[in-house]
Amino acid sequence: MEINGADRETGVWPNFFIVGAAKAGTTSLHALLRAHPEVFMSMPKEPHHFCQVQPPYELRWHFEAYADPARYLKLFRDANGFKAIGEGSTSYLWHPEVPARIRQRVPHARIIVSLRDPIERAYSHYLMHVREGIQNLPFYEALREDIHRTGWEWGISHFYVEKGRYAAQVRRYLEVFGPDRVKVVLFDHFQRDPRARLFEVVRFLELDAAPVARIDATKIHNQHRAPRGRWARLLAGSRLSRMLGETIVPRRLGSFIYERFLLKAARKPPMDPRARELLTRIYEPEIDELERILKRDMPELRRSFEPEPYRRVAASG
Repeated sequence: MEINGADRETGVWPNFFIVGAAKAGTTSLHALLRAHPEVFMSMPKEPHHFCQVQPPYELRWHFEAYADPARYLKLFRDANGFKAIGEGSTSYLWHPEVPARIRQRVPHARIIVSLRDPIERAYSHYLMHVREGIQNLPFYEALREDIHRTGWEWGISHFYVEKGRYAAQVRRYLEVFGPDRVKVVLFDHFQRDPRARLFEVVRFLELDAAPVARIDATKIHNQHRAPRGRWARLLAGSRLSRMLGETIVPRRLGSFIYERFLLKAARKPPMDPRARELLTRIYEPEIDELERILKRDMPELRRSFEPEPYRRVAASG
């Protein structure tokens, strides 16, 4: 992999991108790669620079965007000399203009696409919004509202449905960068054997594989958690608390307080069968098309589909 040095005019740009779907394991992959000595990862994980996010005013404390190039490049000011320099903005997968924008700035970039069963992904995303006080509707009603939204902007439309339409999203990256520079990894495989998947990604980035054996691959990021009560949910969704968390309290301390005092470990509530049926109808042809594009069967992306045999095939794979 090309060593990314400083651009004399603008600074150090990343040379690989985790563009996986939201709620598809990108946080865990970002953390594991950050532990590799040849890798520099941006903090925060998702600067959203190449999609030029402009969150609506009422959600400005929920989404942070590094649209300005100078501000974005400050995230990588200590990255000079690292062999692999990356970031992990989940908005990059669905936004149709991002692949060409990345290619224009970083022609030899490598792309890692992390995908998850789209029904599970949508439900996980919904539960996160409920936990954070962004969403108040039941899942089925939230899906129907989402489907009928006209805005396709990050943070304005929830995109529970659109973010799972993987076929066109993956095709764009393959067409812009070519199959040799795009690696698709599956959330299911990563959950079952994170070290093996990390080894594959490290090889894709042409890095030394030896450090992988010393990286703790057991920690699970973004496990399902629920608010400790209605008060915690209201506080999490409060504009004031979000503003304080972004402007006064250091980000890591704010995240610790949020995780430690406002959330608790919990099992996911069962999904409304109407929502599962609706999403199955939408995503069945999507997965068929993705399999044709990638020339491989992907039963793991149908794990929560009906009928039951899909889950048995995925589990045995």
